[in-house]
Amino acid sequence: MASGDKTLDEATSSSSSSSPSPSSSENWKGRILIPTFLAGIAGGGVGLVSKHRKVHGLANISATYATNFAIVTGCYCGAREFVRRSRNSQPDDLLNSAIAGFGSGAVLGHLQGGQIAAIRYSIIFAVVGTTVDFATLKLKPKLKSFQESVLGNSGGSQKNGGGLRLPEWSPIQVLDEEALAAKRAREQQLNAHRNVNLIKEET
Repeated sequence: MASGDKTLDEATSSSSSSSPSPSSSENWKGRILIPTFLAGIAGGGVGLVSKHRKVHGLANISATYATNFAIVTGCYCGAREFVRRSRNSQPDDLLNSAIAGFGSGAVLGHLQGGQIAAIRYSIIFAVVGTTVDFATLKLKPKLKSFQESVLGNSGGSQKNGGGLRLPEWSPIQVLDEEALAAKRAREQQLNAHRNVNLIKEET
């Protein structure tokens, strides 16, 4: 009986470990889909200022740049995720970026222009991809602190009704209940003072 329970526990643990968790799928979306989407937007913006827009047309050149940027970024991010899963490493391991950049650059370069282009593209992709990932890792804490300063922490958001909390240096401020009560009291005092002055002027 004990051996049967043991095998049952092992089977359930192995099945739970093999099935992907929702957080891992969300991380997968954040590491592949979101960068690809942002790269497509950036490519469209590059197409808007491209010198070829007069020859090929603004819509065509913007769509071409957006597609190319999205394909390149999607291939690189997919290769980086594949390398990370294969090596069973952390997402912030820059060796994943270097290997993924080298591999995806070699494949895309070979499709674009043969063996020489494959070597050139693999080096470019490895250097650029690793540099961008390194810069992203360095900027992520600053972006997080900026987001917390704008949105506020969970306790502050619950106090303010879950609304947006603007920075202290912003000229526009959202008042809480205490500030609104103080503002109403000041307005009532000003109105009373105004009424007294009007009565004195009439007399």
